[in-house]
Amino acid sequence: MDIERATADIAEVVATVERTQRAKDAEGFLALFHPDALWTTAHGKVLIGFDAIAEFTRAVLPGASWDGEVTYEVVHTQFLRPDVAAVKVRQVYRGAEGADEGAPLYVMTRGGDGRWLLTACQNTHVVAERE
Repeated sequence: MDIERATADIAEVVATVERTQRAKDAEGFLALFHPDALWTTAHGKVLIGFDAIAEFTRAVLPGASWDGEVTYEVVHTQFLRPDVAAVKVRQVYRGAEGADEGAPLYVMTRGGDGRWLLTACQNTHVVAERE
């Protein structure tokens, strides 16, 4: 396995997540998922299988209201096998009222066609530390 190439391909998937979230492009976002994917939202909603993820995404993403921008940054990639990677992401929504952060974990799998797909994902809202 070419680790540099795989890491770059995975970073491109995360960049596509960012682009599709910014554009509120449900279909572009859904194209990144494995058919048997599992997704848990930052608020704990568990979505099992592509159909459940698609129903939720199509209902929520186009009407999402944030007044700023969202960024996604790969923080760490750990290859569990040559075709499976755990990817830690930093997600930041910036708006007029400040920033809100998430800490998703994407388990991605590489299919026979070489594409990396979101397979088991958990988004976690980061709560600011109190002083």
